[in-house]
Amino acid sequence: VVAGVVYDPLRDEFFSAEKGNGAYLNNRRIRVSSVDRLSEGLLATGFPSRNRHRDVNVYFYHQMAMLAHGVRRAGSAALDLCYVAAGRLDGFWEFHLNPWDIAAGLLLIAEAGGCYTDMRGRPHQLRSPQLAASNGLIHEEMLGLFADVFADRIRVPLPTVSSATQ
Repeated sequence: VVAGVVYDPLRDEFFSAEKGNGAYLNNRRIRVSSVDRLSEGLLATGFPSRNRHRDVNVYFYHQMAMLAHGVRRAGSAALDLCYVAAGRLDGFWEFHLNPWDIAAGLLLIAEAGGCYTDMRGRPHQLRSPQLAASNGLIHEEMLGLFADVFADRIRVPLPTVSSATQ
């Protein structure tokens, strides 16, 4: 990917990047955030519109929500990645995304100083089944949490319904 654009008509925001020439929002240079701890990070993720009941992301969501400052779900991976590039979000993760949903955003993140891999820290390919993207400063911490969840090492137990009624 040598160039990418994402346009948000609701906010009239035009995100653009060209490999080696930086990332821009409405022709102004953008950079990723300087947040360096997951506990202070604002993250985003998504869930599939179909077969949601089979999605394992709920386990990752719960762990991230308990350990990060917050987790949002806006519904657009393309815009979430742009927001990481612009420093509005500090990280993003999701499973089974389409290349057309992420290609431009990944270039924006790279050109804005961030990084992206698969959830195990390997180089991400456009058809990789998992994506982890961040400002670069919290990336290793995110990957450590993903490794724990993949290995069934849950850091924060899921609450029970009965505990909420007591």
